[in-house]
Amino acid sequence: MQRAFLLSSLGITLALGACASSAQANTEITWWHAMGGALGDKVDQIAASFNASQDEYVVSPVFKGNYTETMTSAIAAFRAGKAPEIVQIYEVGTATMMSAKGAIVPVYQLMANANVDFDPNAYLPAVTGYYTDPEGRMLSMPFNSSTPVTYVNRDILEKAGIDELPDTWQGLGKVLEKVVDSGAAECGLTTTWPSWVMLENYSARNDIPFASQANGFEGVDARLKFNQTAVVDHVQRLRKWQQDERFEFGGRKDEAAPKFYSGECAMMMASSASYAGVSENASFDFGVAPLPYDADVIDTPNNTIIGGASLWVLNGATAAQKKGIAAFFEYLSTPEVQADWHQFTGYLPITEAAAELTREQGFYANNPGTEVAIQQMTGSAPTENSKGLRLGNMVQIRDVINGALEKIFAGEVGVQAGLDRAVEEGNALLDEFQDANS
Repeated sequence: MQRAFLLSSLGITLALGACASSAQANTEITWWHAMGGALGDKVDQIAASFNASQDEYVVSPVFKGNYTETMTSAIAAFRAGKAPEIVQIYEVGTATMMSAKGAIVPVYQLMANANVDFDPNAYLPAVTGYYTDPEGRMLSMPFNSSTPVTYVNRDILEKAGIDELPDTWQGLGKVLEKVVDSGAAECGLTTTWPSWVMLENYSARNDIPFASQANGFEGVDARLKFNQTAVVDHVQRLRKWQQDERFEFGGRKDEAAPKFYSGECAMMMASSASYAGVSENASFDFGVAPLPYDADVIDTPNNTIIGGASLWVLNGATAAQKKGIAAFFEYLSTPEVQADWHQFTGYLPITEAAAELTREQGFYANNPGTEVAIQQMTGSAPTENSKGLRLGNMVQIRDVINGALEKIFAGEVGVQAGLDRAVEEGNALLDEFQDANS
């Protein structure tokens, strides 16, 4: 009797131990990211929801600081053999990740090996185009993508007697002149992230090459050429507008935002993901409009290009982890998850299905302007000039461009001379990248 009891107890103990062992056997997947605050909380929620949806894998998000800090940490960890399985890398780090031979597992390969149903055509072309190789194969998983749009203070426009916004830069100049001359606002237009908005996206929108070799997609020997295009005339236009207060240069990043929030400037060009910030800070009726196009350059505008980041899979993950990552990416791409992320953050949905679900849920109707970015990104098929940028050392190149713009708008250097200098310094950085990756 006692022996039977002991065996029975032992059986229960072994069974419980087996269950515990099974629970502990879940495959762990570490995800380093750069989403702080409320965005970080949302990332945690997405991971927790995936973890609860199945019992094989556990995705553990870890905040590693801003984009630069996250990328630097991941590179150092990989070299030390302690890399995470997934890392979020901002779009300007794409060329660097691609050049890291043997360091990454391309997403298209990961999904195929895991036998996960994966259709690249289900994703927004202007989003996935940034993260594909020359053969159109996806290298990383788009996650938080945004594109610049125009935010407008409707109260100021009404005060200035303006009923609608023009589609072109030429028409916008007349509207801004009316805003300033009427006294409705001290300044007409400002912009955040000037290199991204006024050079990179201006070029894409107007089908102008920013750099050679299809903006770097066709080789590391790409070189900047925006000092030879209509970009020069565009910056000259902005310089002229600054002199009569139609435009005001507000800084390299998002330092210009308070000029719009306060009502100092009637319009601001900024990320579509700034919608929540504008909603929170603006005490006036505001609207969202597409970026204008240059009627002297093009008749029908191209799509704009994205900012934000994607998720890269680092080599070193086990076979089980890779299978789990593929399952997580499949979950992350579902319409429900993407629609929720899109509506909460203001970032673009990465799939057509998520955009359609958001529309069906009435989000766009209840939040006017939130659909503008998607319409702008999907209004035309990406061209060689609007697919995106694939340039090495792009973070440093942006710093060079923004430094040149600071001097141009401060009147310290002429437009052509300033852009020539930026191209010269930028090409030196591209030389370094080519030398290191040839």
